[in-house]
Amino acid sequence: MADHLGLHTVGDLLHHYPRRYAERGELTGLADLPLDEHVTVLAEIADARVMTFNRGRGQRLEVTLTDGTGRLQLVFFGRSVHHHKNELLPGRRGMFAGKVSVFNRRLQLSHPAYQLLGTAAGEDARDAAGAAREFAGQQIPLYPACRQLESWKIAKAVATVLDSLEQEGWRGLTDPLPPRLRAEYRLPELSEALLKVHRPRTAADFTLARKRLKWDEAFVLQVALARRRRADTQLPAVPRVPSGDGLLAAFDGRLPFTLTEGQRRVSAEIFAELATPHPMHRLLQGEVGSGKTLVALRAMLAVVDAGGQAALLAPTEVLAQQHHRSITGMMGELAEGGMLGGADQATKVVLLTGSMGAAARRRALLELATGEAGIVVGTHALIEEKVQFHDLGLVVVDEQHRFGVEQRDALRAKGRQPPHLLVMTATPIPRTVAMTVFGDLETSVLDELPAGRSPIASHVVPALDKPHFLARAWQRVREEVESGHQAYVVCPRIGDEDEPAEHPRRTGRSEESEEREEGAEGADPGRRPPLAVLEVAAGLRSGPLAGLRVEALHGRMAPEAKDELMRRFAAGEVDVLVATTVIEVGVNVPNATVMVVMDADRFGVSQLHQLRGRVGRGSAPGLCLLVTEMPEAAPARSRLDAVAATLDGFELSRIDLEQRREGDVLGQAQSGGRSSLRMLAVIDDEDIIEAAREEATRLVGKDPELDRHPALRTALDALLDEERAEYLDKG
Repeated sequence: MADHLGLHTVGDLLHHYPRRYAERGELTGLADLPLDEHVTVLAEIADARVMTFNRGRGQRLEVTLTDGTGRLQLVFFGRSVHHHKNELLPGRRGMFAGKVSVFNRRLQLSHPAYQLLGTAAGEDARDAAGAAREFAGQQIPLYPACRQLESWKIAKAVATVLDSLEQEGWRGLTDPLPPRLRAEYRLPELSEALLKVHRPRTAADFTLARKRLKWDEAFVLQVALARRRRADTQLPAVPRVPSGDGLLAAFDGRLPFTLTEGQRRVSAEIFAELATPHPMHRLLQGEVGSGKTLVALRAMLAVVDAGGQAALLAPTEVLAQQHHRSITGMMGELAEGGMLGGADQATKVVLLTGSMGAAARRRALLELATGEAGIVVGTHALIEEKVQFHDLGLVVVDEQHRFGVEQRDALRAKGRQPPHLLVMTATPIPRTVAMTVFGDLETSVLDELPAGRSPIASHVVPALDKPHFLARAWQRVREEVESGHQAYVVCPRIGDEDEPAEHPRRTGRSEESEEREEGAEGADPGRRPPLAVLEVAAGLRSGPLAGLRVEALHGRMAPEAKDELMRRFAAGEVDVLVATTVIEVGVNVPNATVMVVMDADRFGVSQLHQLRGRVGRGSAPGLCLLVTEMPEAAPARSRLDAVAATLDGFELSRIDLEQRREGDVLGQAQSGGRSSLRMLAVIDDEDIIEAAREEATRLVGKDPELDRHPALRTALDALLDEERAEYLDKG
């Protein structure tokens, strides 16, 4: 249990809740089983037959399950075929567990584990009768399981623990919810909730138990966050109040456009918080192209006005260079402090990346240490020990999910006092959404696009089912180029490399690994390798896009070569750029109107939304084509359909959260596999979370050390192991 499910203690097992329940006579819906997932189904055997293959030398058993509306095939090979045939008789019902796959367009489980209801393979008649009584008249809990531990084995272990605890009067079980809360919200005691969630007699039993257990998770977590918020208010920070006639005013005066209402509102929120003696900790969410960078730049200028320095941390060199070019372009002579032709209020804007030459690097480091440079734009190179600031007042993190907490924390530690922190993201990853819903971050939202941005049409291209759709996609690219526009083609990996492709949603990477290309969603031996930039570019040059100027961009190129290629693309000297996800954020080429994403199912929802934001940045409408070979029933296909159906990044983040869960809200795991939330669903349970937040804030205000709530402190210590406590402290 520890190895395969992460269950180390009796407490862990008790909190490993059933995923759902099946009634004794109920048959499971077989029509909607998810591909490539481990499932447990309750079904009836319709027929079983032994087939021969390989000219009679091999045998396989095919068993058909039914629920009256759908069918599922089980398949067994080898010497055990006849043993299974003698057990799996038509008309019998049982639980069957395995990984759902497709063969000949039919869903199947290959060599599933199973337990027939009323009998248990390998048990004597007395045990079998006991098993039959155990199932009779009860809701059958179906647990999150794995190949090594089927649901019914977990159920037996839970039953052993519950019997023991009941005999001992639940000795050792501490209840984290104060009695006042239990009474006010009509919640059962913890022992009753655990019994009803694992051994419900009726649907009302597990509904009540779930409500109580959701409250436990929400309340304990909210207490942790409330204590942290309280600690944050005790930290000192230097207030940064911009002067009325300084750098910010001069910058605003030279803008060739007026700020949107949203930009003005969000800037006002940020300026108000920068002026306080406690560190700002704010998340700036905005659609791709909503003007987040401009808002962040105005915040940085305000800090420079107040005598401090600001650092913008970007995930890749390509993006850092883009930001530096964009900022110096917008500022003009205001970015030429101390230089001939610089304005009176000017400051210096320096770039710091890992590939800079030694002389340029030394000069940038000196200008940061002396305070001559008010703004620095950089990659992970900013975090290195040699980098010293004169007075770091604001850290801006772009695309926060690309950085580990330690990396952000290392940069914040370079201030004399904790600097203010502004985090920007276009589509929050699930954990960010979770943290936001939990009220841990102050949030600003830019929800309107600046004038002049065009709509983007998105379509899924099922390349395997309808190959003529892919041919039409290349035809559309050619049409766009012939009308004077440009195109991107995105692939999951570079090509010609031996190492396995990296998962596109992995986070906290170094700059080097970030620019190695990202690839397959898990290593599935049944799937071909992800498509690669070098092969696709060569195939397009000699095939459907012959005669067009097709170039390849990827992370193994030298930074100068990448930058030069992007300049040529921006200048219109390249028709089609075949690239990896190095173009995911920050790349701004208004003339690019179409994007084709190859193997789109291998990317996450937020990544696809980011990529799509590279087109439609000018006056011409954008087109995004998501190419996939996944069948229509696959979960990955439904993700693509969701992306194609909406341009709302916030809606997509909710979809992503529902599909992938929250990740570990207090830790560093970015997927749902290691969630501290076992019962609570952030999207569905916002009302419980909100109520728990109010109650936790009130309780922590009266008893910050939890001296009067020892059981709650015990639950908090269990939730906040050393790693999570450190994560929470760093923020």
